Amino acid sequence: MNAIEISQPGAPEVLRPAVRPDPVAGAGEVLIRVAASGVNRPDVLQRKGLYPVPPGASDLPGLEVAGVVDGGDADAMAAAGFRVGDRVCALVAGGGYAELCVAPVGQCLPVPAGWSDVEAASLPETFFTVWSNVFDRARLQPGEVFLVHGGTSGIGVTAIQLVKAFGATVIATAGSDEKCQACRDLGADHAINYRTQDFVEEAKRLTGGRGVDVILDMVAGDYIARDLQCLAEDGRVVIIAVQGGVDAKIDAGLVLRRRLVVTGSTLRPRPLAFKTAIAQALRTTVWPWLDAGRVKPVVHATFEAHRAAEAHALMESNRHIGKIVLTW
Repeated sequence: MNAIEISQPGAPEVLRPAVRPDPVAGAGEVLIRVAASGVNRPDVLQRKGLYPVPPGASDLPGLEVAGVVDGGDADAMAAAGFRVGDRVCALVAGGGYAELCVAPVGQCLPVPAGWSDVEAASLPETFFTVWSNVFDRARLQPGEVFLVHGGTSGIGVTAIQLVKAFGATVIATAGSDEKCQACRDLGADHAINYRTQDFVEEAKRLTGGRGVDVILDMVAGDYIARDLQCLAEDGRVVIIAVQGGVDAKIDAGLVLRRRLVVTGSTLRPRPLAFKTAIAQALRTTVWPWLDAGRVKPVVHATFEAHRAAEAHALMESNRHIGKIVLTW
């Protein structure tokens, strides 16, 4: 099969086309003939040598794919309601930048009716991540106030739409007026340009001084102390990336007085059962929102797979609004 591999840690140019042996699906797995592969920030970190591959996972980058079931464990597929020829999208632990990819049956979801493969490939990584962290870990409730940093990132556009469909108020931060408007167009109630506004002051103003209930943070670093100042009593901040660094100084007294929670998680190394439970929750709750058009794909750009280096360069420029997808 054709694939895109990381020749050595480095800049986008280290991504190169390669020919690899076809993977073989094992027990509980399906083989997917890939039509499109999502590009995500962890792919960039892996390319730089900063995100080790979990034991047993493919060394090829790529954490989400969409395509057609080409084979696999017939009993496991039947139990999950899949068969050869079905269109699916899937979360994988690696190997997504290839024409064929093996995925656990439990991490596969049907392509929503009327969606293209490119649109479907933009779903799994961000949808699994947002559901796990915002709804499971942070226990967001309808009627609460939610703030997401990086509102036009892949995570951001997903979080805005899912949280709004769930019935909570959404505040997003973004780095330009154009991106703030894009957040509002996606359903955010408010958008804060962090380059020209203090997001702490704005969050307090927008909530009448009460603060927000849940924050999804991909920056970390010195943002954490500022996040805590934004939170309402019993507020929760969930850290899912450390683009601003791993060191944070916090006011422990504020945490005590306001009963705040600071937590975080990574998805890639979690066990199959954990990811399968997320997939089942998505299929039950979120897939009807997709079918009804309440949540829509946001794809900024597509690249033929051999142009993966250009796709990574675009992601690192932060100019995109939504997802970047490779096509095969």
